[in-house]
Amino acid sequence: MKNLISRKAADNIRILALSMVEKSKSGHPGGAMGGADFINVLYSEFLRYDPDNYAYPFRDRLFLDPGHMSPMLYSVLALADIMPMEELKNFRQWGSVTPGHPERDLTHAIENTSGPLGQGHAMAVGAAMAERFLAARFGEWTAHKTYVYISDGAVQEEISQGVGRIAGHLGLSNIIMFYDSNNIQLSTTVDDVDTEDVAAKYRAWNWNVLECEGNSAESIRAALNAALTEQERPTIIIGKTLMGFGAMDANGGSFENKISTHGQPISAAGADPRKTIENLGGDSENPFVIFPEVEELYRARREELRAWAAERKEVERKWREENPELSAKLDLFLSGKTPEIDYSKIEIAAGSATRNASATILGAFAEQIENMVVASADLSNSDKTDGFLKKTHAFTKGDWSGKFFQAGVSELTMACIMNGMALHGGIIPACGTFFVFSDYMKPAVRLAALMRTHVIYIWSHDSFRVGEDGPTHQPIEHEAQIRLMEHLKNHNGERSTLVLRAADGAEMVEAWKMAIEEERPVALITSRQNIKDLPAASGNRRAEAEGARKGGYVVWEAENAKATLLASGSEVSTLIEGAELLAAEGINVRVVSIPSEGLFRDQSCEYQREVLGDLPRYGLTAGLPVTLEGLVGFGGRVHGVDHFGYSAPYKVLDEKFGFNGATVAAEVKELL
Repeated sequence: MKNLISRKAADNIRILALSMVEKSKSGHPGGAMGGADFINVLYSEFLRYDPDNYAYPFRDRLFLDPGHMSPMLYSVLALADIMPMEELKNFRQWGSVTPGHPERDLTHAIENTSGPLGQGHAMAVGAAMAERFLAARFGEWTAHKTYVYISDGAVQEEISQGVGRIAGHLGLSNIIMFYDSNNIQLSTTVDDVDTEDVAAKYRAWNWNVLECEGNSAESIRAALNAALTEQERPTIIIGKTLMGFGAMDANGGSFENKISTHGQPISAAGADPRKTIENLGGDSENPFVIFPEVEELYRARREELRAWAAERKEVERKWREENPELSAKLDLFLSGKTPEIDYSKIEIAAGSATRNASATILGAFAEQIENMVVASADLSNSDKTDGFLKKTHAFTKGDWSGKFFQAGVSELTMACIMNGMALHGGIIPACGTFFVFSDYMKPAVRLAALMRTHVIYIWSHDSFRVGEDGPTHQPIEHEAQIRLMEHLKNHNGERSTLVLRAADGAEMVEAWKMAIEEERPVALITSRQNIKDLPAASGNRRAEAEGARKGGYVVWEAENAKATLLASGSEVSTLIEGAELLAAEGINVRVVSIPSEGLFRDQSCEYQREVLGDLPRYGLTAGLPVTLEGLVGFGGRVHGVDHFGYSAPYKVLDEKFGFNGATVAAEVKELL
């Protein structure tokens, strides 16, 4: 009887999923129909959450990797009385909460934004790591499972290698991943593109590998129960499913296992929606309904979950009573806030590379921010995240007492994992690598911006001044690329990412202050080479650097200035050199530091005019000229780099590319 009800519920999901796609005239019904059995068993029997407060932090989580299977997720959420049926009818329409690919929405029990295959299960690893981090500090009463739904496409994406390696290496037994193995891709079969032994691959990564009949509730249930007993390894359940399970043609023949049902309504694929709905036990004239027996199944599950939540909260209450100090600390962690930090006590060496200044600040954070986790893609001693590592230690299997994650050479996987930590909550994640390798991370940065997750990117070696490593390691276009994210607004109407490139150690302190206080993603771009500290007209450079909080401010002012010179990062000190040379010739100029164009643009027009002045403008950037052209404007001049770099000592490149005070002075005079 139990299996019969489960099949009825799965068929209900199939009907809703195909009907959503038919009504919207676009979407992916086939996979949703094939995966319905697993998702139903998971929600009706295994996934634990508070049905009256889905945001309860110690809930189980489901991360959906193949976002195109959103009809399956929305349908089961409708059965669970979380997603209104009217929203299913508005699938993919303006203003609905059922977009084509799911977007992070805890009100409707959607844990992650998904779409680009592979990122979802990498985020799940981050969430599972966060769970272990918190359990190590507050006790196993906080423990919960992270479930993952992946597909053939996610297994193929290269990110799966990083996920498999890391989760297996760390022994994340709190992860249970269902692999929907239906052998169908969007345009072909899996057999046409690979012949790998997926099970053997995951066993090599130290995963617990189980197999089941993916369209059998009994087989799925047995596999999940077995997975729950695993205490040393993450589990992957390989479920063989049928694409378009239950689909029929106009003659009543089977239309299952067809490539055509993957990415279009089944009617467009050649199947008959009416026959299919009737075959699945539904009413083709009124498909958006929940069968009475299915409604009762999920009503009973809600009562079970309420009992579980009540029991869980009683355990939490007793723990808080017995551990008041830990209780306060847990609340601080979950709030996303940090303790008060006296930045004046952080001493930055004069003339430091901003990566070294960042290391000093990170060392202070390691001692004062207990829930900050820093990662590096095998570059901690070079991107200087080791400033943090020296005050703690890295995660290892069975030991989550440290606060550092050695990600290895896997920039995209690392960035996605940090997104997952942020989504889980309780952790402030930051990760580092060379700026040039931010190219590998961009898909994760984009999703972080879309989801509005507080992840901090520490990108060192910010320019051609990487020098001898040559053009492969010298970022040129990268600053312009990431600053586009400052111009791209999220769904809250904010600039989606804060990008900060500090001009000296004092600015680096302010940049980190802002990064820690933010709720959006933050990019910190730091120099490899030492930078001369900017002059302080007041005698207090640290105080003057607070102007960075407005995105741009005057760092050198002179009476009767003839031009405004502007830059970010190490180029600001070069402008100062040029200004000094010009002053010796009786030509006064103003120098402006612009660590964040986005923040600066958000200031009042009056402030922007006050800083830039009504003067000819000259910009200096070690990246593409377009980086500053918007601020310099028509009639001004930007000295930038519009070509790849070369292998040579950075001081040689400075001379060859014209990055010196003499060039600045000469070009400003030409501008005047």
